[in-house]
This record gives sequence, C-alpha cells and structure tokens, in this order.
Amino acid sequence: MGVLTQIALGVLAISFMTFVAFFGRLPALRHTPIAWMHRAIWVSIPGAILAVDQRLTSGRLAAGLGRFGAYVVYGRHPTVLIFFFLLLSVGEYMYLPGVWPRLSFLHKFFGGISIVLPYLFLYLAAHGDPGVVNPSSHARYMSHYPYDFVLFHPGQACRTCGLLKPPRSKHCSVCKRCVHKMDHHCVFINNCVGYDNQHWFVLLLLSTATLTMYGAVLGLGVVAEAARTQDPAFALWKPAAWPWHRYLVLLTFGIQDDVGVGSVTLLALMTSPLVWGLLAYHVYLIYGGTTTNESMKWQDWQLEMTDGCAFKRALPLDRARDPRCEAPFTRWPVDPVQVLVRTEDGTPPPPTSALGVGDWERVWHLRDVENLYDLGFWDNLVDVFVPNYPFRQTAEGANADLERGKKRRANKATKTPLAPSLVAAAT
Repeated sequence: MGVLTQIALGVLAISFMTFVAFFGRLPALRHTPIAWMHRAIWVSIPGAILAVDQRLTSGRLAAGLGRFGAYVVYGRHPTVLIFFFLLLSVGEYMYLPGVWPRLSFLHKFFGGISIVLPYLFLYLAAHGDPGVVNPSSHARYMSHYPYDFVLFHPGQACRTCGLLKPPRSKHCSVCKRCVHKMDHHCVFINNCVGYDNQHWFVLLLLSTATLTMYGAVLGLGVVAEAARTQDPAFALWKPAAWPWHRYLVLLTFGIQDDVGVGSVTLLALMTSPLVWGLLAYHVYLIYGGTTTNESMKWQDWQLEMTDGCAFKRALPLDRARDPRCEAPFTRWPVDPVQVLVRTEDGTPPPPTSALGVGDWERVWHLRDVENLYDLGFWDNLVDVFVPNYPFRQTAEGANADLERGKKRRANKATKTPLAPSLVAAAT
C-alpha cells in the first residue's frame, strides 16, 4: 500500500469517524447504523473497557484517562484552534505551489479572497466577545428579548455568576461565564458562540466551506490535467466504455503527479461536505429562530408532549412586567402570549397555578406552541447579522411591529429540531 493510499485511507477514516461523532445523536438518525456506531463507540466499547479496568486497577486508569479526555474535549485551551489553523495553513502551503501558477487572473483574485477570509473570520469569532453577561452588560442584554414563558422564565438566577439570567442566555461550563443568546461552545474557535459573535461564526463556516469546495474543484482540474498527459481521453467522470482498472490507474497517476496537490484535494473533497453540513444546520437554526441550546430545550419539550405532560394557556396581553426580574421595555417586536408548563402525572395544573388566564390545554405537538423568537427568516437574519437592531423603535410603533411579527409567523409552525446536539457534540 503506497503512502498516498495510506494518507487517503487515514483521511477517509477520520472523516467518517468525525461524521459519526457529529451526527450520531441526531434524532433523525436514531434508528440507523450511524446511531448504532455512535452508541458502540461512545457507550458500549467504553463501558466494556471500564469494566475491565475496574477489575484490574479498581478504575484508576479510567479515571485518569477520563480527566485527561475531559480536559482535551471540554477544557478551554487552544489545542483544537491551533490544529484548525495548521490544517488551513499547512494545506495551503502544500497545495498552492502546484496550483497557483496555473490559475487565471480571475481565479487568483477570487482564490486569494477565499484564502484570506477564513483567517479573518476565525480571528473575529475566536477573539471577539460572544456576549458575556456581566454587571456592565446585564441591563443591555435584559432588554434585547422578552421572556417567552416556555424555554425561559423570569426570576432565574445563575448559581455561578449570581446574576439574573437574561432571556436566551446560558452559563457555559467550559468558559465559566454566562453568555447571551448562547448557541454552543466551539472548540474550533476556543470560544462560545453567542449573540455578539454568531455572525462571525456563520461567516467562518461559509468562508471555510467555500474554500474547501473551491480548492477541491481546482485541485481536481489539476489532477485531471496530469492524468491526460498519459491518456488525452481521461475525464473525471469515468467514461462508460472504460474499465474501472484503467480509470483508477490514470486517476492515481494524476493524484501522485503532485502529492501536495493530490492529498490536499482529497482532504478538501472529504471535509467540504462536513463544513457545508454544519453551515446548513446553522442556517436552519436561523430560519427557525432558535439556537443549538434552545433546540435541545425544544426537543425536551417534545418528549414531555409525547408523554402527555405538557399544558399551555394564554397570557394576558396587558400583563404587567415584574420590574424585579424583567426589563420594562425590549427591542423585540412581539411579546409572549402563552405560558407552557409540565406536570409529573399528566394531569392539568390547578387553575390558580402559574401565570396565565383561562383553562389549561394539553399540548401534543411543537407546532401548537409559538416560538416567540422566530420573526421569519429575513428578520431572523437581521437579528444575527445586525447586532442591537431596534425592531421596535418606539413604544408607539409597538402594536404595528407586533402585528407584523405575528403575520410573518402566522403560517410557520415551531420546527422540531433535526439536530439538537449536532454542534454541541461537533464543536
């Protein structure tokens, strides 16, 4: 087995294991071989190893390895960030000498932009403030969103930071701080993804996905050009009349003609779908007006609904906000119109319990619950890419904005998240 074949197989194996790690916990793949492999790799095999270690060392070896693994995976250190940076820079160092001289001016222009942008967005996403909630920023973040009385309720304080949790915030166990509109902690940027850097993170995914796809396409052209020196009839799409042996021999020659270009092209081909998948997932979250953290909460609610333990009733439109734990005014154009609660035994709560007016209604599906933070795809994009955008300019315009938000979401049901743990497991 040649060196190039070993490299290709290694990259393929790493890509496949990464795919299993990223996507194995998706509800949509729950009863597929991907989920079975994920359980085998992360549950069954570790369980067997723990059992053996318990017999031999009373669990000391596993405890030590567990602490080391937890530090590597969940500790706040730049190891994965450095690896990602080296993967980009070393790959370009191997790839560009064989490709750049063959490019036209137009390809050099757009290629240069494609090379620079991932580094720029990586710096901005990693170095920027994700939206840390502290005494100086607390009042501002409290006024960004109202509590929806479904996922976020007023009056809840962070046990670590000691501050009231603004709506859509979460305490990061890695960074040891509360982050506003927390999406997830990403090891690739060694930072949380939150309100103030989510747009940089999405642009990082977009620029990296574009770079890998662009590099793969140009690299395949170079590989095909090298293969045609042996047979001018060679094409990347195998001619129907050719036997596979002839096609693969020429393709291998084209890859080995410049090992740097060939190996990086293979790497780009294998990793590009993963990056595009992550980008598509985050665009889907924006479309749904939610985050990775919130999608997990919605999934928990769906389980409660399936068990018949979720109930809702209306909130009065003239509800007075509690000044002790709610901002008197927010920039968000819509206000909560419902409260959702769960019970242990599946019986409706007493009429006098919790907030709201009217009778309790049992909820079976997420589509029967309004997502307060979903204004429609365009306004959701504005919320991500234009921080602090004043959706509700004045109190006099609140009613018009409220109606606008409702109309935009009138025919748009709350989406059941397809990948509630994708990014949390992946990054």
